[in-house]
Amino acid sequence: MKSEFEHFEESMFHGEMMRLLEDVPFREKVRRVLRGLRQPKDSGEYKYARLQLMRLSAPLSAVVVPILAAGLLIVFAKMNPPAPRAVPVTIIEPESIEDLDDIEDILEEPLEPPEPIDFEFTPDTDLTIADPTETPSPPAEFSPQPAAFDSVAMIKSPVIMKGIYGSRNPGARGRAIREFGGSAETEGAVLRALRWLKKNQNPDGSWPNHKAAMTGLALLTFLAHGETPGSEEFGETVEKAIRWLIDHRDKAGGWPRRYEHAIAAYAVCEAYALTRVPLVKEAAEGATEIIIKGQRETGGWRYLLDPVQDKNDDTSCMGWCAQALKAAKMAGMPNEKLDDCMRLAIKGFQKNAHPAGGFGYTAPGRGGLTGVGVLCLQLLGATRLPECRKGLALLEQATFNWEGGGTFNQNYYWYYITQAKFHEGGETWNRWNRLFAPVLVENQTIIKEAIKGPDGKLKDIGFWDMPRDLSGHTDGPVMNTALCALQLQVYYRYLPTYRKPEEIDLEETGLVGSPDAVVDIEIEI
Repeated sequence: MKSEFEHFEESMFHGEMMRLLEDVPFREKVRRVLRGLRQPKDSGEYKYARLQLMRLSAPLSAVVVPILAAGLLIVFAKMNPPAPRAVPVTIIEPESIEDLDDIEDILEEPLEPPEPIDFEFTPDTDLTIADPTETPSPPAEFSPQPAAFDSVAMIKSPVIMKGIYGSRNPGARGRAIREFGGSAETEGAVLRALRWLKKNQNPDGSWPNHKAAMTGLALLTFLAHGETPGSEEFGETVEKAIRWLIDHRDKAGGWPRRYEHAIAAYAVCEAYALTRVPLVKEAAEGATEIIIKGQRETGGWRYLLDPVQDKNDDTSCMGWCAQALKAAKMAGMPNEKLDDCMRLAIKGFQKNAHPAGGFGYTAPGRGGLTGVGVLCLQLLGATRLPECRKGLALLEQATFNWEGGGTFNQNYYWYYITQAKFHEGGETWNRWNRLFAPVLVENQTIIKEAIKGPDGKLKDIGFWDMPRDLSGHTDGPVMNTALCALQLQVYYRYLPTYRKPEEIDLEETGLVGSPDAVVDIEIEI
């Protein structure tokens, strides 16, 4: 039984609770709640305060929770991606390419070449690719200041090589062959030459004899056909050649001097333009820097690529250096001295130009190096200079006699003459095309079913070897084959320099977005 004290305490608690629960104004309730929260937890006032808070939170939760839920739904709705839109698409059937014309079409209307003029041409020295007994000194570690130009007038060069490599992909290549006078026979000879070069590549990726020069020439031949490391038939060949050149540089970042460095630099710059591989760019930049530093203050180069030790300007060496600079420009090499070097090179060629037309070896002359001077002035943007125009006039006397004889009959000279006449265009090119193409196709040595093609079938290969009378300036069948194939690739290797930019439809070439380059050089005459 409860004691009287317990009954008393219970009645007091009951009375207190009743008093707390009686109906009072809202402000009084708030005051009691605030006061109760400060009381001991077992007191009636504290329990009252908690009870009132629970009663007040119920309607508040009923309002706030739905509002929060609605807000979250709105946020999630905005995060959903927009509904896909229908885009109309038109499917265009690929254009079928017609068969190339037969070579017989070229032979139907032969043009009798003019009588050759008998010139006396005696080179100052042998023009072979390199001298194995010569140990050149490394290039001087400084950059010469360009000589001051005595200008009479300033001419803005009209030569803009927009999308210069645009004709090397398969579709554009076929159109260029038809447009500029090639044929199924010329392209067949090119493919046989590429397969011969592939079969005769060393396991390490090089080609024999003067390896840097021969590997550079062979690589240029594959690149001219649009072949890259990703190509189905020749991809591995191209990749091995590029790797060999990159891996066999000297401490200065180049290859043996004389002709070898310039030819290898030419190939590496073109390889970067077509592949955009950073490692190839690094090699191309270093190789270009050596050529720029090796330029003499008169504008030319000689064997050592050393402006101190080299004592004159050699048109033959200058030709490969100028082509390498052109390739560096097309590849977008960032060297700030590149443009100045190309301008000064024009002066070097002018120095060896004959007043009556033609270019000599280390002095003004009218011999076989005329094609070198003309082509390089074209590529340097100086097509309208009188030295270039007179040189082209002299080249009208050139013949393409496979058995030798005549001033211009060397495969080395033909390599330059063919390109120079192609860039001139018009009847100058048409006459030469009818003259040289059938001779090259006819004189290729063909080996039947010597290599397996990508389709698994055996393919023919072919090479060129010069007759005894034309073997003076050659390093053997690799050089001969590369130079002859490059001539038969002239139809699509570069866009001709005479073509205006607005005449070039980049979308038609299939290389929209490819590396474009502008040769826009101010020439002082």
